[in-house]
Amino acid sequence: MDDVPPAGLQPARAMIEPVTPRTTRPVRRAWLVQQWRDLAFLHWAVPPAAVAPFLPAGTEPDVIDGVAYVGLIGFRMVGLGLLGGPGLPYLGTFAETNVRLYSVDGHGRRAVVFRSLEAARLVPVLVAQATLRLPYRWARMRLTRAGDVLRYTSSRRWPGPRPARNQMTVRIGAPIPAPTPLEHFLTARWGLHTRAWGRSLHMPNEHPPWPLHRADLLDLDDTLVSAAGLPAPAGPPVSVLYSPGVPVTFGGPGPA
Repeated sequence: MDDVPPAGLQPARAMIEPVTPRTTRPVRRAWLVQQWRDLAFLHWAVPPAAVAPFLPAGTEPDVIDGVAYVGLIGFRMVGLGLLGGPGLPYLGTFAETNVRLYSVDGHGRRAVVFRSLEAARLVPVLVAQATLRLPYRWARMRLTRAGDVLRYTSSRRWPGPRPARNQMTVRIGAPIPAPTPLEHFLTARWGLHTRAWGRSLHMPNEHPPWPLHRADLLDLDDTLVSAAGLPAPAGPPVSVLYSPGVPVTFGGPGPA
């Protein structure tokens, strides 16, 4: 697959890294291991100025063709484990739905910024909040599958704001042998940016190339995006994708 050339806003201190199906910055020492399975990716196009205020200091909106995106992603976290070890029983497997934005820092590293992460296990929520200040929320969640149709539901328990809920159903379509530049841009993200302990951080990740499928959105009832402080989506998503999933390794956080 060809690399997608950088587009849009660029930090003055470095060239933006290309969008590639594999990371060009492999994780040298595992900090977390996990698997992401049965992912539904929903995305809406927004002006970069609409998301810029929600990004950590030292980062700015990552754009393609001058457009930024808001993502709503539902999936199953499986086998979450520490330092490359085996996944935690019970606590390491749960449903999750996140609202995310796309960022680039002064080193040219593309990443995601989470506005909220709903999770069905309280202990991982508390740990993520306490260590990296990630905006995890404890929620009542289910992910069910009937043939090629998946249904994701979530209702926030704690902390607020509430009500914050999501219900979405997608039908899996054909595999995508050659993802478009936009599909690469929305999925091939090799790190996250967050603000914790008075500084902006970058946390790298790596995984195999995404196996992506077309998907149809059958229904959507969501307030997670607006609960995250973002404008409620106007109209249907411009991109709906599905992936059976990948194993993922995160490295430790460092300065953004």
